[in-house]
Amino acid sequence: MKKWKLPVMMLMGAQVFFMGCKNGEEQPASTQEEFQVEAESFADIRMLRYQIPAWDELSAQQKELAYYLYEAALCGRDIIYDQKSKNGILLRKTLETMYGTYSGDKNTDDWKQFEEYCGRFWFSNGNHHHYGNEKFIPECSADYFAEVIKNSNADGLPTNEGESVGDFIARISPLVYDMSIEPKVVDLRPDVDNVVMSSNNFYEGVSQKDVEAYYSKFDTKGDAPSWGLNSKLMKEDGKIVEKVWKVGGMYSASIERIVSWLEKAIPVAENDQQRKSLELLVEYYKTGDLKIFDDYSIAWANDTASRIDVVNGFIEVYLDAIGKKGSFESVVSMKDLEATKRINAIAQQAQWFEDNSPLMEEHKKKEVKGISAKAITAIVESGDAAPSTPIGINLPNADWIRKNHGSKSVSLSNIIHAYNVAKSKGGFLEEFAVNDEVKSRIKTYGNLSSDLHTDMHECIGHASGQINPGVETTDKTLKNYASTLEEARADLVGLYYAMDDKLIEIGVMDTKEVGKAEYDNYMMNGLMTQLVRLDLGSQIEEAHMRNRALNAYWVYEKGKEENVVEFVKRDGKTYVQVNDYDKLRNLFGQLLREIQRIKSEGDYEAGKSLVETYGVKVDPVLHKEVKERYEKLDSKPYSGFIQPRLVPVMDGDKVVDVKVEYPASFYQQMMEYGKNYGYLPVNN
Repeated sequence: MKKWKLPVMMLMGAQVFFMGCKNGEEQPASTQEEFQVEAESFADIRMLRYQIPAWDELSAQQKELAYYLYEAALCGRDIIYDQKSKNGILLRKTLETMYGTYSGDKNTDDWKQFEEYCGRFWFSNGNHHHYGNEKFIPECSADYFAEVIKNSNADGLPTNEGESVGDFIARISPLVYDMSIEPKVVDLRPDVDNVVMSSNNFYEGVSQKDVEAYYSKFDTKGDAPSWGLNSKLMKEDGKIVEKVWKVGGMYSASIERIVSWLEKAIPVAENDQQRKSLELLVEYYKTGDLKIFDDYSIAWANDTASRIDVVNGFIEVYLDAIGKKGSFESVVSMKDLEATKRINAIAQQAQWFEDNSPLMEEHKKKEVKGISAKAITAIVESGDAAPSTPIGINLPNADWIRKNHGSKSVSLSNIIHAYNVAKSKGGFLEEFAVNDEVKSRIKTYGNLSSDLHTDMHECIGHASGQINPGVETTDKTLKNYASTLEEARADLVGLYYAMDDKLIEIGVMDTKEVGKAEYDNYMMNGLMTQLVRLDLGSQIEEAHMRNRALNAYWVYEKGKEENVVEFVKRDGKTYVQVNDYDKLRNLFGQLLREIQRIKSEGDYEAGKSLVETYGVKVDPVLHKEVKERYEKLDSKPYSGFIQPRLVPVMDGDKVVDVKVEYPASFYQQMMEYGKNYGYLPVNN
């Protein structure tokens, strides 16, 4: 299940709304004060930029290492497009040709609508909304779309051999405009075949029963690998086969490039442990052997000394409705030495948090192993980690590795800084906070409360608790509810301890007002304001939104008798008000105890009941009100990042230095990436 990608809109909730401006000029490295965070905006999306502070502190060897890992990250970009849809690369190459070579008038409303579609497509790594998972189509007509193709460079179109432009248009138009074709990339509805109804490219010609029967033959107890993590399951000649993602297998053209850059990185690794982990990662990519991936994950978790770090592989399973297949992603980073102090202070108390949690005793870890925690500065992100980025990382995902060998927890300090700069310009809090006391508290403590909740979620939450002996992994026991329940569980750990004196004792906050700010924000978001992301008439589908709704509505309902949390009406507007923070904390603890029991015992029916009862349904009247109030703010509910560019300084064939550039146009970057990192064919 997904352990670390926590989009900042989710954890910071109502705070992260902002204004921006369009700027297409490149900017060199600059100071934090001079740097312009806001860039382009389109549709419901705002593009931001982040810096790499302290880059110049790195040695020449560290910069060279970072550059090779940067290239390895971007070489896998094609994979996520194909994983989200078997037509993903076909559509992207078509849009790149249209956007880059169209010879007609680019000042019309039609062109602007087409341009917006391109932006949405690139932002979502395909034609399904990055958050809601539903297919979206251009606002311009199919006829205009066809005209743009006709007036673009035909040589750049991904046509079949001998196919005319007219036939190509006839073939591709339904893929773009027909909502019955691949309507939803992930379908989590109960009582349907979640494999068949999801349009991702992890399965083909197989049903959910076929998949479950196939993997039921694999032992997932104990230290078994995460079977199926790096393959597509499909039928060939009536037999089920796995197409493994490796050198010589599926996605080989991209993976070979990834491997070549990783092999360049190995000789300039910072230490033996990092070198060992990179060597194992290369071996895993060459063989596709998931046991080697586990060896790599253990070696990676044990590398706590390196300044430069990388996540690269098939990691998170949110794109798979039944939680088996890993999406490609990569995050290259460097340790933020100063910001690490806060999260490390929390990690050092991991055993205390476990011992004092409200979990049933048999579900607690008797010995919490090796949680290393740090703040990191992102250098580049790709695949499922971009453009919509995580703000926290906790890996490895395998519970047995975390239990026996430990894990790494990090927060992305420069990403969070960029969000904080942008959000300070919004008016969301003024519109939705219940009163001046809550507004003042969130303005004063909101940044810290969000940081601490992220730290606790990643560092303690995902690492806490244990599955009972003999119980299978959650992809088998909790199935399509596993990801939502895991994120809810980790959120609840952070919420339960947000009001604990221990955080004051260890020096990461100095008042419980910080915890109250998090409670105010979390309940406002979970009960109401996150609805701005949904179209009217929709239910909640995305796992993080379900998680927050589940947690918020469960404690709201259970606390009704004592009026712990209430909806307040004033001047025709609805607000959320917390009346008793201590009782709310107790309710968070009760729900945490129950969700851990569900995970530990593999109680599918109880997990399903929690999610479907509290995490899915939407009050249509409240939804309409929230949308109308939000639209008046002229803001954007989603945001993501333009990536920095690393430019090597060469002396012959040797890298002697690496410079950082900060592109300011998302559209230009997407075209650049398509040209420089488009290694996969349209059919894989």
